[in-house]
Amino acid sequence: MVASRGYFGIGVEGISKPMNAGNLFRTANAFGASFVFTVGAEYSVRRARSDTSVAPKNIPWYDFEKLDDILLPKGCKIVGVELLDEATDLPSFFHPINAAYVLGRERGSLSPAMQERCDYFIKIPTKFCLNVATAGAIVMYDRITTHGRFARRPSGELGEPVPLKEHVQGAPKKRRLSD
Repeated sequence: MVASRGYFGIGVEGISKPMNAGNLFRTANAFGASFVFTVGAEYSVRRARSDTSVAPKNIPWYDFEKLDDILLPKGCKIVGVELLDEATDLPSFFHPINAAYVLGRERGSLSPAMQERCDYFIKIPTKFCLNVATAGAIVMYDRITTHGRFARRPSGELGEPVPLKEHVQGAPKKRRLSD
């Protein structure tokens, strides 16, 4: 897998179906997430049975009991994945370099308190709501295609991908600290 710029984590608030969290965390592990988290949710790898990668044993997993317990790295933006009128359509969204994506519970939304904590909202342009794990997978895929180093897509179906130029390391830049 091609490494993308920055870091990201993904989590759920108040999820009630361990299978969905397990699928999301397994996919997060596959896409190279830096961490996964739950907020006010019961999660157990054993009960989920769908996370065959056992993500919480391979990448950091944070289990926040309540919203006030959330502690993220400085500069990490919280991106709510939510069907809101004011949310940005995912294909038009520029992913922050350092982000934590949060999805809501099944058959519900992110709590008003969580929505207050979000820096951005994105929505997947679909006819109706998707499964939590599916929505998370789409968001992570979009992130790595945005921040990863991949060949540019061809302009037509018979075209070839436009390869990336090889990276050339330049000389060190000398900077002055301004007073």
